[in-house]
Amino acid sequence: MILGQKIALRAIDKKDLPQFMEWRNNPDFRKHFREYRELNLEMQEQWFDALMTNNKTIMFSIVSNDDNKELLGCCGLCYINWIQRNADLSLYIGWQNSYIDDRGYAEEACMLLFKYAFGELCLNKLWTEIYEFDNLKNDLYLRLGFNQDGLLRQHYFNDNSWWDSRIMSLLSSEFK
Repeated sequence: MILGQKIALRAIDKKDLPQFMEWRNNPDFRKHFREYRELNLEMQEQWFDALMTNNKTIMFSIVSNDDNKELLGCCGLCYINWIQRNADLSLYIGWQNSYIDDRGYAEEACMLLFKYAFGELCLNKLWTEIYEFDNLKNDLYLRLGFNQDGLLRQHYFNDNSWWDSRIMSLLSSEFK
């Protein structure tokens, strides 16, 4: 478990899967994810089982750091390239359907994940893809020091419109 002030990151437990499925199937959340389909519990369990043997993905449950350890969201590192020392950052706060909350849970989860990725795993870069309409995550990552590396024009189709995708990254040397 990785402890912060308000939250903790812990290994995903199978009992978390129904809640993750509910959050991931929320249309207001799903439009921000690469996974476009409705998920069922079997699909969620297959994803979980694959995590157990996959050395290119490390995911965490985000839980409150109080006595009840309420499940708040999910975060992790995907597509880890151990040779090039980089990974794709994944994050959402499902608690109270917030996606990216205003209580600081998402920001603290990122900071804990950055310390883990750059400190313990010795990664050099975290990157992410954010769709043009995702202002909450874009603002969060800019506040945390991410830079835009590129723009994929009309890369994502949602709500009868084409949207650009921003590729953003944070280098270990930029993390404070």
